[in-house]
Amino acid sequence: MSQSQGFATRAIHLGYDPLRHEGALTPPLHLTSTFAFETAEAGGETFAGDRAGYIYSRISNPTLDLLERRVAALEGAEAGLALASGMGAITSVLWTLLSPGDEVIVDKTLYGCTFAFMHHGLTKFGITVTHVDLTDPANLSAAMTERTRVVYFETPANPNMRLVDIAAVSAIAHSGGAQVVVDNTYATPYLTRPITLGADLVVHSATKYLGGHGDLVAGVAVGRAEAITEIRLVGMKDMTGAVMAPFNAMLILRGLKTLALRMERHCASAQVVAEWLENHPEVATVHYPGLKSFDQHDLAGRQMAKAGAMIAFELKGGLEAGRRMMNGLRMIARAVSLGDAETLIQHPASMTHSTYTREERAVHGISDGLIRLSVGLEDVSDILDDLDGALAPARVMRSA
Repeated sequence: MSQSQGFATRAIHLGYDPLRHEGALTPPLHLTSTFAFETAEAGGETFAGDRAGYIYSRISNPTLDLLERRVAALEGAEAGLALASGMGAITSVLWTLLSPGDEVIVDKTLYGCTFAFMHHGLTKFGITVTHVDLTDPANLSAAMTERTRVVYFETPANPNMRLVDIAAVSAIAHSGGAQVVVDNTYATPYLTRPITLGADLVVHSATKYLGGHGDLVAGVAVGRAEAITEIRLVGMKDMTGAVMAPFNAMLILRGLKTLALRMERHCASAQVVAEWLENHPEVATVHYPGLKSFDQHDLAGRQMAKAGAMIAFELKGGLEAGRRMMNGLRMIARAVSLGDAETLIQHPASMTHSTYTREERAVHGISDGLIRLSVGLEDVSDILDDLDGALAPARVMRSA
């Protein structure tokens, strides 16, 4: 399978030949905790790293191995590592890269649990966490110190859709000797490939678009082979134990086969919904990279193949209007997570980002009235009808 073949082709075929597996078109599921060795000597050589092979599924497993190779290929990375959750991926990577006395520079906005890990986890062990507005790469130049080991960010950021110029930030970070870790969950490798833009490592919550059906929890990290091996043997095996189950790997492999198709539909519908929201009389602001009014629309055009399927918006009536609208929905589910077939809506300040204090949310660009919408795969006309019906009471109240 050539790396020059198309994205969808690699997502379906890379790393697997049915004729080498009894003709089974679908890769087999290896439900085993341990693996037998031909001889005692072979076992010792495998443990020593002198012989290729599997030892124990906490370290590697054939089903996970196939998933790791496919995601790495889609991201343009040398190697991949499957983990039990997105937070498992983030924590395993950072526990491997950082030591007491080091500094990690992070963007102004982070997913709530990532923010909690940084401030309630890393800082307890003598690691400094410094927030910098990375939407302007010059801010990174001014902030880096001799202790800066990692620059970490999401793009687009959860939940307010801020973008970071991956190439520019990576160049500055590398000039100061730091590694760059990018959370690519929102964009997926179908839209953005941070490794090809200069990042060192990419993490995903595979729970979201990679799995795509809301029926699993999983994470993935990709990067250079040497770095991924260290994260596997230190961050995952010894420090977090965040091991993905083979069954979940099988489900994600299935999800990857339709990732290109799903992202096309997700993005096309999200563009329609964002434009509709922007023109709705009850909507105050819409944050979506595909809108010309979006502050970083030009960067989105350079860095993303399409604008994605996540939308953040606020109503003119603020938080209470947002709650009324959410409670008035009939089809769209009030639920956290994203990237599912179903359209999902949630209130970050009281849900996914409630780990921030109110004051911290204000500092980090997460307003109390912000609503996050993950546009699903339903007919877009039905999504719009549901939103319109939920906003109708607001129109009545404002005109009364």
